[in-house]
Amino acid sequence: MKTANDDPAAAAASEAALQRAHALATAFLASLPGRSVSQVPTPDEMAAALDEALPETGSDPAGVVDEWFGRAERGITASPGPRFFGFVTGGVTPAALAGDWLASAIDQNAGLWASSPAAAQTELVVLRWLKELFGLPAQWAGALTSGATMANLVGLISARQWAGRRLGFDAAGDGLAGQPPIVVVASTEIHLSAVKCLGTLGFGRNQVRRARAPGGPVDIAALAALLKQIAGPVIIVGNAGEVNSGHFDDLSALADLRDAHPGGAWLHVDGAFGLFAAASPRLAVLTRGIERADSVAADAHKWLNVPYDSGFAFVRDAGILREAFAAGGAYVVGSDGGWDPFTHVPEMSRRFRGLAAWCALKAFGRAGYRTMIERCVDNAAVFARWVEATPGVELMNPAPLNIVCFRVVRAGLDDAASDELNRRAVRAIQQDGRAFVTGTVWNGRSAIRAAFDNWQTTLADVTLLQAAVADVAKNLPA
Repeated sequence: MKTANDDPAAAAASEAALQRAHALATAFLASLPGRSVSQVPTPDEMAAALDEALPETGSDPAGVVDEWFGRAERGITASPGPRFFGFVTGGVTPAALAGDWLASAIDQNAGLWASSPAAAQTELVVLRWLKELFGLPAQWAGALTSGATMANLVGLISARQWAGRRLGFDAAGDGLAGQPPIVVVASTEIHLSAVKCLGTLGFGRNQVRRARAPGGPVDIAALAALLKQIAGPVIIVGNAGEVNSGHFDDLSALADLRDAHPGGAWLHVDGAFGLFAAASPRLAVLTRGIERADSVAADAHKWLNVPYDSGFAFVRDAGILREAFAAGGAYVVGSDGGWDPFTHVPEMSRRFRGLAAWCALKAFGRAGYRTMIERCVDNAAVFARWVEATPGVELMNPAPLNIVCFRVVRAGLDDAASDELNRRAVRAIQQDGRAFVTGTVWNGRSAIRAAFDNWQTTLADVTLLQAAVADVAKNLPA
């Protein structure tokens, strides 16, 4: 295929493809307020719509874009919209979206200073702004990641490097084979993403020692008892915003346990969405003590409301962080004093995520994010109070932040039948299309989760969620 540089027809085709993509995107965004949140197609239906043999010859770029959207549209959820309450999924602010489009167009490799000084410096500014937004120490090092899972990996690999040094070996250089074990302790409510990271890093998913966490926060006395059984260095994983309840571990108490442990300890905090409470003077008490952590992980595509995928990690000890990812090769061009982001993350080549985050933070400012976060928490409180006051549904746990965990109740059902009713209720609410929620298990019982973290969600959207839940609670056959 000829390029736009040597063929006017190719240039016209490229322009037409971009214009068609822009038209499809803007029409989709305009449809979000009234669009069915999910049409819930089956896997067979999506396969029938999209699966085909690899084409032998090419097609017109604009036609390709148009064809994909037409064939795939039934499987596109309105997840950027104001009535998507599933998982913990933010939307996309206008500035963040514009920045992301521009990042794709200029296509910078944000791994090395030499490959894009603009990308590297923008990321440094974003990291400084985020530390200022959350009140974290300015001297902490960090980097942008693909999300909280990779941010947890960055924090935990730094913890592994620190613990190895305490035990007399270089974990990144020598590996873990034949070395003294590194113990990890957490609560029973440690998030799956952190568990995945521990498996990836060689700790073993099944080797985490867990203290009970009734209601969401870890039992500090139970965790202290676990720590007394461990002689050597230990990694403590805490939660700033437990995923089913929104509750926080007592981070100051965890830091005290870290400081008192005779063998030394590293405190890693998973703050995927809970870290954002620190941006509000009204809510910051929930994150008290996080500034004493050794590493912190969070998502940007949640409450920062930037496009997928985006997260960030901060580590107190910059030297340990660099040591954990140290690598070199003759083909890696020197930075001439600039920052090479690949020295702080697993990837070498990286998408320029910093531009969307820079645009979002610049456009909203500290006050804008404070207002948006508090509005989301207020929306969650309104819904939680409605659940408490409404027959046929019950609140599973008080909602201190933006997660509301609840269930449908019916008289005369045993536990098994009640759990099945709630699993079907989740599917029914999703199929209804007015709102999107997801299911979970809380204290051994099937439940439903609604997460409030979209910048566009209003009380009118909360009312639609209430109506959808009420209709399903009333009409779903037992």
